Amino acid sequence: MGAALCEAAIKAGHEVVLITGPVHVEYPQVTQRVDVITTDDMLGAAQEHFESCDGAIGAAAPCDYRPRRVLSHKMSKTGEPVEVELIETADVVATLGQNKRSDQWVVGFALETEDHRFRAIVKLESKHCDLMVSNDPSAIDSAETSVELLQPDATVVASIQGDKKIVAEGLFENIERLLIK
Repeated sequence: MGAALCEAAIKAGHEVVLITGPVHVEYPQVTQRVDVITTDDMLGAAQEHFESCDGAIGAAAPCDYRPRRVLSHKMSKTGEPVEVELIETADVVATLGQNKRSDQWVVGFALETEDHRFRAIVKLESKHCDLMVSNDPSAIDSAETSVELLQPDATVVASIQGDKKIVAEGLFENIERLLIK
C-alpha cells in the first residue's frame, strides 16, 4: 500500500520522502528514501523529515512492541521455558499528529480485526489525524484491499476497493481534495 500511495502522490505531482523498514517491496522513484530498521529509527526519521513536509501518510505498521532486553550474544538452549518481556514502542503517527503545525496534515491507517470503523475513529482522534484509513488484515500481502476513509466527525468520506494501485489513487485524490486543496 505504501508503494502504491507513493506512486499516486508522484503521479499527482508531489515530492515524496519515503521512510521504510526492511521490507521486500519495489518502490517508485521518490524524491528521497530513508531506510530504517527499528520503530525508534522510523520515529526519528519521521520527526526529522516531517518538519519540512506539508503532510504525512502513515501507511506502515511498524512493530507495536519490542523486547525489553536484547542480548548481545546467542542464548543457548537449556531445556527450560524462556520468558520474553515486551514493551510498547513509540507511536510514529500519533507523535507526528500531536506535533504537527497548523499548516500540516496527517493521515493514518487503522488495521483492525473487530469493530473496524469504531476503532479507526478512536485512533483518528487519539493520534490527532486529519483522516484515517480503515482496513483489515486481509490487506496484508494481498494485491487487493477494501478501505474506508474517515474524517474526525466519523463521516465516511470514501469506500474504495480493488487493487492497491486503484485504492491508493482514490485515497490520494480524497487527501488532495480535503487536505491539500
